Amino acid sequence: MSKNRMEAFSDCVHSIIITIMVLGLSVPSEAHFDSLQRLLPAFMSYLLSFTFLGIYWSNHHHLLQAIQNVDGRVLWANLHLLFWLSFIPFVTAWVGASRFAPLPVALYGLVLLLAAVAYFILAHSLISLHGRQSVLATALGRDFKGKISIVLCAVAIPIAFFGPLYACCI
Repeated sequence: MSKNRMEAFSDCVHSIIITIMVLGLSVPSEAHFDSLQRLLPAFMSYLLSFTFLGIYWSNHHHLLQAIQNVDGRVLWANLHLLFWLSFIPFVTAWVGASRFAPLPVALYGLVLLLAAVAYFILAHSLISLHGRQSVLATALGRDFKGKISIVLCAVAIPIAFFGPLYACCI
């Protein structure tokens, strides 16, 4: 099966997620600098999430450039990733509205952890389909970045309850 439909669908979902996030930013009711300052937590959570989504979109793009085709297992692994990414607008809005309170930041970390696990599953489903000698397998190597992302997200979740901003930095 061609990879083109999966790639187009995934790009569309990424675009919708980013659009939902930006529409979640409220417009100041007054034309004063103070009005913008009150939106700083929401903007900072948006910036953080936009960065993560950009990384996922870019990595997903490179992943699909290194393959020839997909199968049913890959399609489901891709949907699994998109499922977790689709929660990012919700946790982004909650983190911003709560001004980086511990529970929303921990949930944000959990969503990122589950997205990282889903991406790992997708990458390894593609390697399984294309073989250990494929361009993708060679490019990913031992997938240190994928594994360390999972570990860092897992570490950040409990830290969120003691230092939410430290968790966001992780």
